[in-house]
Amino acid sequence: MRQTISPASAVRGEVSLPGDKSISHRYAMIAAVAEGQTRIHNYSTGADCHSTLGCVRALGVAVAGAGTEFTIGGRGLDGLRAAAGDLDAGNSGSTIRMLSGILAAQPFGARIFGDESLSRRPMQRVIQPLEAMGARIRARDGRFPPLEIHGAALRPIDYVLPVASAQVKTCVLFAGLFAAGRTSVTEPARSRDHTEIALREFGAEVAAQGRKITVEGRPRLEARELFVPSDLSSAAFFLAAALLVPGSQVVIRGVGLNPTRSALLDFLTGMGAGIRIPDLETRNGELVGDIAVEYSALRGGTISGGLTAALIDEIPVLAVLGAASEEGLTVRDAAELRVKETDRIRTVIENLRRMGVAAEELPDGMVIPGRQKFRAAEFDSFGDHRIAMAFAVAALRADGPSAVSGAEAASVSFPEFWRTLGAITS
Repeated sequence: MRQTISPASAVRGEVSLPGDKSISHRYAMIAAVAEGQTRIHNYSTGADCHSTLGCVRALGVAVAGAGTEFTIGGRGLDGLRAAAGDLDAGNSGSTIRMLSGILAAQPFGARIFGDESLSRRPMQRVIQPLEAMGARIRARDGRFPPLEIHGAALRPIDYVLPVASAQVKTCVLFAGLFAAGRTSVTEPARSRDHTEIALREFGAEVAAQGRKITVEGRPRLEARELFVPSDLSSAAFFLAAALLVPGSQVVIRGVGLNPTRSALLDFLTGMGAGIRIPDLETRNGELVGDIAVEYSALRGGTISGGLTAALIDEIPVLAVLGAASEEGLTVRDAAELRVKETDRIRTVIENLRRMGVAAEELPDGMVIPGRQKFRAAEFDSFGDHRIAMAFAVAALRADGPSAVSGAEAASVSFPEFWRTLGAITS
């Protein structure tokens, strides 16, 4: 699919966004091994999260509903059944990595695979701790999907993550639910804590001391009624659009503002962004609020160290803002971007250069000078949802109509993206 985007004179209006992907995945997986009927409101419409629903359904879990409202009939910790065939994670790294922690504890084997993009993403970071807990896992070339997981009666471990990763942390904590005793994960830097919050909501005993998170094994998880806040990672594109186009004002409703995710707002505010949060509440342990943003002259900045881990998903669209800022943007310590849906360092640089934007590629990041003009261009999503959406935003500031080929990639996380963007641009 090829999507044409015209330059915008302004970006104005109110936006309601799909449910947070990260939270939706976790609610569905925990609900599957809880006891009773869990109701989830505002579940993500993204294809990735529906891959998770498909996988738990294949494991014998009753999933009912449509759109953004779903009921999941939990089968308890010991109630999952062997799937009749392979489990399909689609394009979802979250699905394959996090669900592997549950599969590793089952008394049956499972094979989980994904699409061509997912099949290139390395899985050693989940294989290593799960094997240390007692599971047996086979992977293509020892690294890549499909994964053949032969479950076992798992033993608890104290695991130190070599690289901060909320997905790997979640995988180990999920496996720890099934192990008698306490399983802990120590992070080198703080990652998003949606898993800890969700587990507590379902009744698990989770403790956090510094960067060490511990879960008590064999809890009784009880079904809940849950609301998924709107996805801050999706909101990032509309924040960027308003900050990029003069005369813009946007309000984004009901966004998840978890402190482990709010580094985005802190970073943008530090660049000089005009952002307000007029109201705030807590729902199911997660902070939720509206975000009001207006066009601002941005200074630029540097993303490195722990900040890189906190902003890893937003770096493509922040790169676009960096090129229009006064001082530009430098990104370091972001080698993780090379093993996302695409090599996001390479694909960001490629599309920036198509716009006539100077950008330097680094082994672990990029340097983008500021005060640059955006030329109309033919972009490629490279099959990556965040690349498609980031350069749709860039096109709003171009000197003529641009186009994104492979625009359908946005549906992985945000099927309504193109319609929503069109509704607030003029």
